[in-house]
Parts: sequence; C-alpha cells; structure tokens
Amino acid sequence: MYYLLYAFFYLVSLLPMRVLYLFSDAMFFIVYRCIGYRREVVLSNLINAFPEKAEAEREVIAKRFYRNMIDSFIETFKLLSVSPRFLQRRVTANWEILEQLQKSGKSCQLHLGHTFNWEWGHHALQMNTPYQVLVVYSPLSNKAFEKLLLKIRTRFGSKFIPASDMKNSICGYANTQYLLGLVADQSPGKLQQAYWLNFLNQPTAFIPGPEKAARNLDIPVLFASVHKTGRGHYHAALMIASEHPAQLDPGELTLMYARFLEDTIRRQPENWLWSHRRWKHAFRPEHAAQWIGPGRPSV
Repeated sequence: MYYLLYAFFYLVSLLPMRVLYLFSDAMFFIVYRCIGYRREVVLSNLINAFPEKAEAEREVIAKRFYRNMIDSFIETFKLLSVSPRFLQRRVTANWEILEQLQKSGKSCQLHLGHTFNWEWGHHALQMNTPYQVLVVYSPLSNKAFEKLLLKIRTRFGSKFIPASDMKNSICGYANTQYLLGLVADQSPGKLQQAYWLNFLNQPTAFIPGPEKAARNLDIPVLFASVHKTGRGHYHAALMIASEHPAQLDPGELTLMYARFLEDTIRRQPENWLWSHRRWKHAFRPEHAAQWIGPGRPSV
C-alpha cells in the first residue's frame, strides 16, 4: 500500500504549482461547499474567539481558512519532488538570529502555532540553520500514510520525535546542538497538569511540557510568527523570547507564548487551524490553582 501511495503522490508532486492549485480549488469546493468538513467546529471557534466581529466577517475568515488548509495539504505532497531552491524562494525568515544563538554553544527550543504551512516551514528551517532540527509530533494510526508522511517530513534532514516517547528519543541528541520545534497550541491530554489562561477571549488549557523542559535545561527559547504573504509564499518572524528561561517564574513563559500566538492569529486569523477542537475542555473549580495571568473566571 505504501509504495502505491508513494508512486501516486510522487507523480502528482511533479505537476506545476499552478496546476496543483487548480486541484486545490476543486477540493475546496467539495470540502467547504459539499461536505462541510468540521464547519460547525470552525464557526463555533470563530464566534467564541471573535465575538466583536460580524457574522459575515467570520464567514470570510472561515472560507479563507478552508482555502489555506487545502492549499497546505496540496503543498505538503509537493515536498516529495521539490528542490531546496524551490523552498528557499518561497519560505523566508530572519534566519540570522539562529546563527547568533548557535555560537553560544547551546541547543534551543522554537515555539510556534499551527499556522500554515508548518510542513514547508521546518524544511526551510533545517536548510537555513546549523542546528539539527528536531520536531515533536503525533504519528498517524494508518501505517502506510504514516510512513509516507515521515518520508516527506525527513527528506531534507529534519528528525521527527514521537510525542509519546519524547523524553527517551531526545536523549540520543544530548551531545548534539539541536533546535527542538514544538507546535504547542493544541488541547492538552492531561488537564490536571495543564496551565490555564485567557486566550482568544476564553479560558484555555495549555500544555506545560515545553516550558518545563526549557526551564530545566535553561536553553534559549524562540517564538515564530508565520504569515502567508501570497499563495505558496510564507514569511516567519523569529524572536528570542528568553535566553535564560530558568530565571522566569513558573507559567511565565507559557503566558508569553500564548500572548505571542494570539497576536499572530489576530493579524492573520485565516492562517490558523480553526478545525481543531481547541476548547473541548471547560475550566472547572479544580483547575483554579493552575490558572496563570489575569482574568481568572469565577466558577
């Protein structure tokens, strides 16, 4: 099954981008107009995040989100055959900040959100940094698609670490200067360990792992804000959030990340993953001690 999938998607990837985007337009019509994939989830998330916006404005954001999501899906399979030069032209950033950090001799963490197109982003990152790029991810249950996606994701040298075995896997890079990429904006699985804070107008749980690892190792942490500058073109703005996170109070780095992410989303809301059930967990009285930042709700 894997080899059939690989052969099919490899041949598809050889098509010019303008042709692939025609496929994307057709898929958009089917997914958005006919199937309505997670449409209720998307619209509910947008209503709660942007109550101040008119319904028509939220509909425009939703429509653009679906276009971006499907473009990102098509662009991911293009990675099977593209050249490094192709990505260098289409994904830009202030890469020089990584060279400065690398000279310190320390590894570092990069925190970002599910803003499109993160698959192109980590490849461009590996091409433009002396660090070994490590990415924490959740493997797919379908073994054939998992093998195909892992081949795509590791083609230019990035290493992927299963979230379920992160602690053991990362030990193999203890003597390597690495950049650990953490897309840390999804709903946590263990609410009893999560931080809670106000995010996009509502109480939201955040995973504590990225902050705790950075504070324990006291390695620099960067934030990345990714913006779509045109169809198939992206720019990432990198900034150093903290060079010594061990000096920060517990929860402070997570709060900084949430504020940074919210600002990124508000500037280009259609570029974030609204189909994720981000607010499936409600804040309860037993979570009060885990609240960070202002505005704790009374429950």
